[in-house]
Amino acid sequence: MSVRDADVPLSPLGREQARALGHWFADEPQDSRPEILLSSPYLRAFQTAQIFRDAGGAILDEPICFDERLREKEFGILDGLTTPGIRNLEPEQYEFRRMLGKFYHRSPGGESWCDVILRLRSVMDTISLHYAGRRVIIFTHQVVVLCLRYIIESLNETEILAIDRAGDVANCAITDYVYDPSQGHRGGLVLRRYNVTAPMEEEATEVTREPDAIAGARG
Repeated sequence: MSVRDADVPLSPLGREQARALGHWFADEPQDSRPEILLSSPYLRAFQTAQIFRDAGGAILDEPICFDERLREKEFGILDGLTTPGIRNLEPEQYEFRRMLGKFYHRSPGGESWCDVILRLRSVMDTISLHYAGRRVIIFTHQVVVLCLRYIIESLNETEILAIDRAGDVANCAITDYVYDPSQGHRGGLVLRRYNVTAPMEEEATEVTREPDAIAGARG
């Protein structure tokens, strides 16, 4: 690649998908639309948030707040390598990953899923502290979506990896939670939708997923 992953912009199709997402939320009741916009600092995530807001998904002057903790998983020396590429070019790392599993394996210069989960726990604390009772939307990446599910739903390694194996998270798909006062002593978040692509389907916009061929895209 000629640019950093963080600097890769949205493709024309990606812009259409973001616009469809914004239109879909624009048709929702006012009390269902997001009030707080949080974004990964990666260019494509920020552009998605901008287009979403401009398409009516949120109030036009609502600021988009960057949070570097929402960035994609760091893949280190394995960044951009396919699984066969890892086996051929980094056989030691391939063997480590096979033994440890993707949840715990950390490549040199990279992160494990546990590392991502650790930084996301602090994101959840920040949201609870500053945005309690507000409707928050997060523009982020595939592994982050899965790791947030792990945290919010108190999943274990086996459960979250089974969800991962079931299929990629679609670009601009909706995963959302609602507050349920009956959950626990003080209420809690309950999964309402996961990987929903209705916004694109309603506008006949092609649904795409991060390429499975790139090992990094699946962690």
